[in-house]
Amino acid sequence: MSAVLAPDAEAQFLTLPAPVELEGGETLPQVTVAYRTWGRLDPAGDNAVLVCHALTGSADLEQWWPGLLGAGRALDPARDFIVCSNVLGGCYGSTGPTSLSPRSGRRYGARFPAVTVRDLVQVQAALLDELGVADLALVLGGSLGGMQALEWAALHPQRVRAAAAISVGARQSPWCIALSEAQRRSIYADARWRDGGYDPAEPPAAGLAAARMAAMVSYRHWEEFDARFGRETAPGGGFQVESWLKHHGEKFVARFDANSYVTLTRVMDSHDLGRDRGGISRALAAFRMPLLVVGSTSDVLYTPDEQRELAWHVPGAELAWLESPHGHDAFLIETERLNTVLSDFRRRRQPAARSQWSFHPCPA
Repeated sequence: MSAVLAPDAEAQFLTLPAPVELEGGETLPQVTVAYRTWGRLDPAGDNAVLVCHALTGSADLEQWWPGLLGAGRALDPARDFIVCSNVLGGCYGSTGPTSLSPRSGRRYGARFPAVTVRDLVQVQAALLDELGVADLALVLGGSLGGMQALEWAALHPQRVRAAAAISVGARQSPWCIALSEAQRRSIYADARWRDGGYDPAEPPAAGLAAARMAAMVSYRHWEEFDARFGRETAPGGGFQVESWLKHHGEKFVARFDANSYVTLTRVMDSHDLGRDRGGISRALAAFRMPLLVVGSTSDVLYTPDEQRELAWHVPGAELAWLESPHGHDAFLIETERLNTVLSDFRRRRQPAARSQWSFHPCPA
């Protein structure tokens, strides 16, 4: 069965009023965005918060960041108008490889054009325009979501009053690119992947499962695996850690599309905040809104040195740590600590109204 997926039943869908011109030169004639909101936009329009999801996430914020959403938490619907949308290229309702092309009437599949983090932000900005959101009290996200938060701060400084970039660096490192390419090669090596694509009725399940298994190893840390699994064997034979990986691979195949996985890992590879902005240090030095940088001390994908680099180059940036054995996934697991850090940052640093902030565009 093909992973042509749908978001939560509460999701809303908006088709943008104009075609989207992509950074690479191609044009998507029609783009639909699946999104959800919590709370209400106040009359002054000063309380909007944009939450950007990670690689395989969706607009269903409460499913993957429940510890941050709710009364008295960092994302409080009683105070904030919270928006979360499925990214361009995803498979949870927004236009992506599983969508029908208006030109051909067939699913895009592997023919979906290459998109970048900046394209994702462009689509989000168009969505917020349609929702009547002029500026953002806060934009935040982890991993791919953190890339989007940083691009928001660079592309639309006049619309962002504060930003939080979590478990991410200023650019995609060769280390991360290599890991993503190895995962993509697992998909390409599947017998069902033919001529750069596959029959939607027969997705490359084995290849996608193998890609996810490799990714899960990179999302965690040696210390956690040793403490959690050791060399214990599973009831059916083999090691417990092997059973754990197999479970995650099979579960992922049931909920995600292989072409979307290829598309979005390449989106992450495109991440380079300094591209066409005079380099990383110059791009970051132009930030004038309060920035919170959060890293995991055991992250092997986006290492602590990358978070230090972000905080070092942004004037007045704050740096906080999730002391955790859970590696890159700490931002999805250590939510109580993350909620405390974000709540404290918002209380101390976030301007409450437009009159209390100013911006300086990134130099050309």
